[in-house]
Parts: sequence; C-alpha cells; structure tokens
Amino acid sequence: MKKCFLFVVCLVTMTSIALGQGRKIEVESAVSSTHTVTIKGNRVPYRATAGTQPVWDEAGEPIASLFYTYYERTDISDMANRPLVISFNGGPGSASIWMHIAYTGPVLLNMDDEGNPTQPYGTRANPHSILDVADIVYVDPVNTGYSRMLDKDGDRKKFFGVNADIEYLSDWVNTFVTRQNRWASPKYLIGESYGTTRVAGMVNQLQNSHWMYFNGVILVSPTTLGIDRSGPVAAANYLPYYAATAWYHNALDKSLQNRDLEDLLPEVETFTINEFIPAMVKGGFIEEDRKRELARQISKYSGLSEKVIMEHNLAVPTNFFWKELLRDQGLTIGRLDSRYRGIDKTGTGDRPDFDPALTAWNHAFAPAMNHYVRNSLKFETDLTYNLFGPVHPWDRSGDRTGDNLRQAMAQNPYLHVMIQSGYFDGGTDYFNAKYSMWQMDPSGKLQDRLDWKGYRSGHMMYLRAEDLATSNEDIRQFILKATPAKGAPARY
Repeated sequence: MKKCFLFVVCLVTMTSIALGQGRKIEVESAVSSTHTVTIKGNRVPYRATAGTQPVWDEAGEPIASLFYTYYERTDISDMANRPLVISFNGGPGSASIWMHIAYTGPVLLNMDDEGNPTQPYGTRANPHSILDVADIVYVDPVNTGYSRMLDKDGDRKKFFGVNADIEYLSDWVNTFVTRQNRWASPKYLIGESYGTTRVAGMVNQLQNSHWMYFNGVILVSPTTLGIDRSGPVAAANYLPYYAATAWYHNALDKSLQNRDLEDLLPEVETFTINEFIPAMVKGGFIEEDRKRELARQISKYSGLSEKVIMEHNLAVPTNFFWKELLRDQGLTIGRLDSRYRGIDKTGTGDRPDFDPALTAWNHAFAPAMNHYVRNSLKFETDLTYNLFGPVHPWDRSGDRTGDNLRQAMAQNPYLHVMIQSGYFDGGTDYFNAKYSMWQMDPSGKLQDRLDWKGYRSGHMMYLRAEDLATSNEDIRQFILKATPAKGAPARY
C-alpha cells in the first residue's frame, strides 16, 4: 500500500543532560512531521510528534526524561469529542515499541502474515490502525526506549516498582494531557502484558489523585493484576491453554483434533472448573483411582502422556510443557506464542533453552524501530533504544491493581474494560485472563462493562495478519461504544 509523506519538521530542545562521551539526554524536546495513511479505504492525514517530556520530583526538579510518540489526525476540527488513547507495553522494563509499530499505530514493521521476521527491515502503512477514530500517544517508561533517569545514581525506588511506576506515570500523563489541551477528550488507556498491571492501577490513580476520568481501559494479554490464584487454581488453570496449544500442533487424538478450537475449549474450561480444580483441593489425599482417571482426561486434553502427568501429581508446570509437547520431534515451543518452535542443545531437561517467539520478535522489531525513528519521525539521538531496559530490582509488593480497576469502574459509570487474549499465549494465558475478569467483579454488577475477546495467536495477537485486522476492529468498536452520546449523564 502506498504511503505518502510531507515532512514539516520543528525541533525544540529546552534542557539536556550530558552523559559523557558526547551523549546527552534531551529532558524536553519535540520534532513533528506530517504524513498520511489509508485506513479501511479512507485517507487519514496525521501529525507525528516524537519527543521527550520530564518527570519532576516533589521540589519541581526534573529527575527523568520520558520519550513519547504522539499521533494526531489533522483533519478533525472538534478535538473535544476526539478520543485519546494512551498506550503502554510491559515487562516491566519493556519499551512501547510492540503495540506502536505492530498493532494500533499508523505503521507496521515488515513481517510475514504469521509474525515471522523478514528482510529488508523497515515499516509499511497499517491499514488497520485505530488512528481513524482516536489519537494515540505511545509512552516509554524510565530506562526503556530513549527514556532515562537523569541521575544514574538517583533513587531507583521512585520508578521501579508496581506502585511507584503507577504514581510517576500518572503524573506524567496528567502533564501531557494538560499540555496537549486534551482534558475534554474521551480518554482510553491501553496496556499489554505488564502494561495491564500499569494501566489498571493508573486509571484509579488518575481518577482519584488527578481527577482525570477515563471512558475505557483495554487490557492486552493481561497479567494476574494482583488477584490471588495460588494452590489448586494455579495448578489447574493452564489446562485450557495446554489444550489450545496441543490442538495447534496437531498433538491431540482425532476425536478432539478434528473439532474447531473454539468448539473444543469450552469443554476443557468446564472440565477445569468442575472437575480439575475440585480434585486438586484434596491434594495428596485424592483417591488413587480418581487421580488416574483425571490423568487420563488431562492427557487427552493436553497432548502429554499419562505417565508424565502422574509424575507431576497432575500439576504440569508450563516450563515442562514447552519442553515436553514436541520432545519426540526434537523441538520446543514458545512461551509467549506457542505457535513458534525452537531447537535446544539437547532433548533432555525440563525446560527449553530459550523462547523462540521472543527471539523472532527481537530480530524484527529492533532494526525496524531504529530505522523508523530516525528516517520517518526525524528524531535523532545517540542513545540506545532499549527494547528492554535496566529496571531491576522491581518492587512487586502491594499489587492491588485488579481491585484498583474494579474500584475505578464502580466510581465511574462511564468506564468500560475490554480484555484481549491469544489462545496460544503461555506467558499470560487466556483462561487466567478470564479468571481475573470473573474475580474482579465479585458482585456481578459490572458485567455489562466488562468484555473478553480471544484470538488464534499468542501474546502479541496482532502479529498474525488475520488477528491484526480483527483485534484492531474490536478496539475501534470498543472506543465507539464506550464514548457516550453528547449529554449522556454518568450515573447508575
């Protein structure tokens, strides 16, 4: 698809911090350029602004600089009704590159239709971008992308933890929305993987500490969100994902393999809820005959042998599953997307040597992003673009983000939530995402504002061409649904 550019470049740099050896961090900067993209057959002109905006301490002194890329449709006159999407990825320690140049933004990196890297590296137009219905800003947290702490010996606890991350990023968003004059706009947060922990906490923080109210939160491949699932639940909840993956690799018996995936999975989910979890409650006191009966059924659904299931007392760890499922073929399967296959040094062991999915993605994304930032966005720096940055140790204590999100929904009748999951994601599996949604709403009174969508791909479901179109359309419809009619009151 042809993509046209007309660059209007303006660079403003207010403050910089020297790093030595000629490198420096631009505390505040912005460079803008104009472009067009065709989305769903319609020409969409837009302005792209790549820049940095500071994080301040309590005394008003800058302590970090965050890199962002902001896309605004330029043929819109009524900005008060124009939705704004604020986008984060996860890690923790991951840049916002993944959804930026592979999902919702106006450009796509060069990959094949199943998400495998191709050359030449670079980007092309994204005909499925949500830029037709919403402006988007992609934000890189501290030490990811081109974002940095200004003092390498500064207090890392201000940034690197569940609640510290939520607090400083909420403050940053408050400043960005104010500077861009977007307070009147319907607003949406989207996060992927650990980014779901981030945005689930941020929507409550922004609502209660900054009085900024949102219309929607989109959770892409969500984490546990601080919702307890220890014991029998933790042991059993992965079985539906195992069944999906075994189905993909043609590892089930014909009675199951010949069924459509979305016909098969409800049966496995029902077995997990009604039989597997109750049996695991009894632990080692489960009757031997019942244990063997369950092992036969788990074997049927997972593609693993009854022998290894019994050896694991029915609770097969994910690492072992990734190593074991195709062991007889000399192959492993991916963690973040179990469609990908890998080759280990030896066939023995209880876990793969590496994640073949992540390796393939890094191969494609890093060259494309570095080329795109400099050649299309015209943002120049000698800093390394950190796909994954140094953010450890990460303080995971006090994670109540699932309940934070529930509270924000209860307080804000406008607020809707959509969850997107890939059936073949073994890092943040689809059934645990459903479980989180169920547990987040114990009263059952939020069901009309909670929605879950599944896709036949992995952690980054949008890397599969078919799901790129479907998942973007699901976001597009979610935004349109969650943006109320003019004058519609927020009330129960």
